[in-house]
Amino acid sequence: MRTTNVVLIGAVLLAGAGLAGPAAWCASAADAADGADAHMHHHMMSGTMRSTVDYTLPPVKLVRDDGKTVSLIDELNDGRPVILTFIYTTCTTICPMVSQTLEKLQSELGSDRDKVHIVSISIDPEQDTPARLRTYGARFDAGPEWQHYTGTVEASIATQRAFNVYRGDKMNHTPVAFVRAAPGKPWLRIDGFATPAELLSAYHDAVASN
Repeated sequence: MRTTNVVLIGAVLLAGAGLAGPAAWCASAADAADGADAHMHHHMMSGTMRSTVDYTLPPVKLVRDDGKTVSLIDELNDGRPVILTFIYTTCTTICPMVSQTLEKLQSELGSDRDKVHIVSISIDPEQDTPARLRTYGARFDAGPEWQHYTGTVEASIATQRAFNVYRGDKMNHTPVAFVRAAPGKPWLRIDGFATPAELLSAYHDAVASN
C-alpha cells in the first residue's frame, strides 16, 4: 500500500449523534496514514481527512445483495468509477449517516448515476445476509448502481485489511469512503463524514483526472 497527498481536516463535533467522538476516528485515520508513509503532508481544513492510496485488492469472494457469489476484484474492476464504504445493518450511528449520504449522492449524480458503481461492504457478515442487505438498501432507496455485499468472516476481514479499515470489533469502526476513477488508478480515501457534495466533487475530480 502506498499513500501520498494527505489532507488532514480537523474533527467535527456531532452533537447528539451518539458517537464516541470524531477525535477517535480522526486519530485512527491519522495513525493508519502515518504508518503507511512517513513523508506525508498534512494540512488542516474542516471535517474530513483525505489521502491518495494504492490498495491491493484481495482475491476473495463476496456475496452480493442479490445472492450471487462474486469476485471482489471483478466487481471493483468492471470499468466503472467506484465509490466504496463499509457498513453493517444493525449499526445505529455511523452507518445510517454514511448511507444517507450515499442516498443523496445518487440523486445528485444526475446523468452520471448509471455510470458509477456504489459499493457498501458489510463488516458484520455473520448477521448481514443478502436478504438483510436488500432490506437495508431499500431503506435508503438504493438503485441498481448501489450494491451491498456480505460473505464469510474471513473474506470480510481480508477486504477490511486491504483497505486499512479493520478495527477488530465492529463497534470500533470509523466513517470512511473511497473513490476511484478506474481500475489501476489510486483510491482517494476520505476519513470522516463526507458530505454528498464532497463525494460528488471527489467523483468529478477523479473522473476528470483519469
